[in-house]
Amino acid sequence: MRIKKTMLGLFFLAALLYNVGDAAAQEARDKKTSAKAACVLDLKTGRVLFAYNEDEQMPMASTTKVMTALVALEKGDLDAPVKTGYNAYGVPGTSIYLGLDETLTLEEMLYGLLIASGNDAAVAIAEHIGGSVEGFCQMMNERAAALGATGTNFVNPNGLPAAGHVTTAKDLALIAAQAMRNATFREIVSTQRASIPWEGRGYMRVLKNKNRLLTEYEGATGIKTGFTKAAGRCLVFGARREKMEIVGVALNCGDWFDEAARLMDACFEDYDWVEMLPDGESVGTITVENGVAESAGVVVQGALSAPLTEMEMPRMVREIADAVAAPQPAGARVGWVTMWVGEEIMDRRPLVLAESLEKKPGALLRWLRRWPLMAGARQDTRAEGR
Repeated sequence: MRIKKTMLGLFFLAALLYNVGDAAAQEARDKKTSAKAACVLDLKTGRVLFAYNEDEQMPMASTTKVMTALVALEKGDLDAPVKTGYNAYGVPGTSIYLGLDETLTLEEMLYGLLIASGNDAAVAIAEHIGGSVEGFCQMMNERAAALGATGTNFVNPNGLPAAGHVTTAKDLALIAAQAMRNATFREIVSTQRASIPWEGRGYMRVLKNKNRLLTEYEGATGIKTGFTKAAGRCLVFGARREKMEIVGVALNCGDWFDEAARLMDACFEDYDWVEMLPDGESVGTITVENGVAESAGVVVQGALSAPLTEMEMPRMVREIADAVAAPQPAGARVGWVTMWVGEEIMDRRPLVLAESLEKKPGALLRWLRRWPLMAGARQDTRAEGR
């Protein structure tokens, strides 16, 4: 009996080890990333193309500065002078070495923030836009909430370690996607090298972008690196190929650039850009009430398109009003067209009038328009009577 129990115990131990090993292998297969958390979005539609642990709150180091720049661009004037106060002077970590009371334009500060990752520039910008770091962080958190980044909380504008300063991979991807829709932000984060003034010196500050993807990855668009011991290596990245543009986040990822390239390669390989309706395509006509014309053409505003896998079969649903009352300008919305895959909306575009609609003139106006013709006819009749 003792031998049988031992053998039975060994059998259960082997089974347990097999199951644990099998579970670990399955987890590795499911994960498909070396990052502790990751998320990749399609920029146009916001569709999640890849996600792992995307909703876990984690520190994000200097990738914080994506939101700092977004709020500054939305609230500030690029030409406005930004003065370096006591709180910004000598901030620890990466710096552009601002002098006390040194002044740069907001645009120059943003170059220092995003290319050289200046923690001092972040504080100077925060105090300039928000009046204080605390006031600016409130603005950052309000903007994050408006974007649906509900797992994010900003305590400072630069990402230095602080209790409660967290985001999620998906939240940060949403924030980055919005930032990349700003032309100035996009230009700065795609810049490899720039120079800005250095007060009191006979030469300029030279800023070098540490994002290797800009030189090593086809179609790379930026956008921001970050590192602290607490957060590990964090990277917000993006690329565009043909009509498809993606934005991604890798948090606490040791091989950040290589992993970002691998994730983007996988997304570009797994998804194709499908355009169901091109911009301006006719989708029929609509009845016009009280108009000179009895009907008007309807077109789609913006291409109805989305990234899809080979196995996904999209369907198009059109919602359009029964009629429209004149007058109306060209471009007035009269409905929507939606691309669905299963129960998920991929894209939605307005349906608009292809031309302006004139209102049918009233009886008095019609009579006044016809009066000169009628008067001329009466004169001709009288002349014939003579």
